[in-house]
Amino acid sequence: MTARRIGLGSALLGVVVLAWALVLKQTDGMMAAGIWPYLSLWVVMTVAMMLPSAAPMLLLVDRLSSSAATPLFAVGYLLAWTAFGAAAYWIGSLVAWPATGALLVAAGVYQVLPLKHACLRRCRNPLGFLRDHAGESPLRVGIIHGAYCVGCCAGLMVVLLALGMMNVVWMALVAAAVLAEKLLPGGERLAPASAVVLVASGAWIGLT
Repeated sequence: MTARRIGLGSALLGVVVLAWALVLKQTDGMMAAGIWPYLSLWVVMTVAMMLPSAAPMLLLVDRLSSSAATPLFAVGYLLAWTAFGAAAYWIGSLVAWPATGALLVAAGVYQVLPLKHACLRRCRNPLGFLRDHAGESPLRVGIIHGAYCVGCCAGLMVVLLALGMMNVVWMALVAAAVLAEKLLPGGERLAPASAVVLVASGAWIGLT
């Protein structure tokens, strides 16, 4: 491992630790804070939860491209997640979310949809993804990968909408689930198991 890769890995670890430290100081009420404070918190939350699972992709981009490509890729990745956060804010400001149980059921159903698994396959194959997008700008590739990551994790993020967007315990559990699905051998088989748990939990909440 080169000094450059060690440096990047250390920097990513430091950024993730800092993001979690900032998250620990926050409380619920993201939606009530206004769009710009909300998006600021959303970006911090995204870094804390998603950057660990995106680290292999970032390290691969850094290894295969110039050093300038890595920050541009990271910016594109965060732009995709920021767009998702802005959409969630807009929908939440217009429509009252359904009952918690209904959201959990919806999250569980999403876990077994073809869209989820198509996005997860791309997230689990960084080299194949980069080969498919060779020659494109790092910013564009980052946005595309971020969009696949959103498609992969949207169901799990709905869990946070149901149980508390800035609840640190649920954030940590969702981040662990994302990491396991993307990086563990056979991680794609975890999605159906989580679907069963989410649907059963949602149904139980709805009946109580």
